[in-house]
Amino acid sequence: MPAAPHAEGARGPAAGARQRGDIASRGAAIAAGCFGFTGVAAGAFGAHALKSRLEPESLAVFDTAARYQLIHALALLGSAWAAQQWPGRPASASAVFFSIGIVLFSGSLYALSLSGVHALGAITPFGGLFLLLGWLTLALAAVRGQR
Repeated sequence: MPAAPHAEGARGPAAGARQRGDIASRGAAIAAGCFGFTGVAAGAFGAHALKSRLEPESLAVFDTAARYQLIHALALLGSAWAAQQWPGRPASASAVFFSIGIVLFSGSLYALSLSGVHALGAITPFGGLFLLLGWLTLALAAVRGQR
């Protein structure tokens, strides 16, 4: 006998959306943990191991990379929560945008500060754009969210 629509374990569009939200939430939380861990490690590395090896300007660039990585690792936790509350494309997209943004923005700044290759700075604005898209889609998830 088929389960009633309101019964626990019922399948349907709402159950499918909830399952996708669970997967997106878990992925965003895993990414947040990984970026948070590496952000703290990078900050400590910059503050201790690089302090005597880099020029102050390069050290400031490295610090900016670590700071933005940590801020957006926390934003990824917001995306994980949003994917639970409002499953759908905007919440999932915010996690993807934040992740790409962290890699491009912070990654290019780390590489620039350590290598001195200023051409790498051309990548940074694209990372910033993805970070902005992450915030925008997170807000869109809240606006569209139904709970």
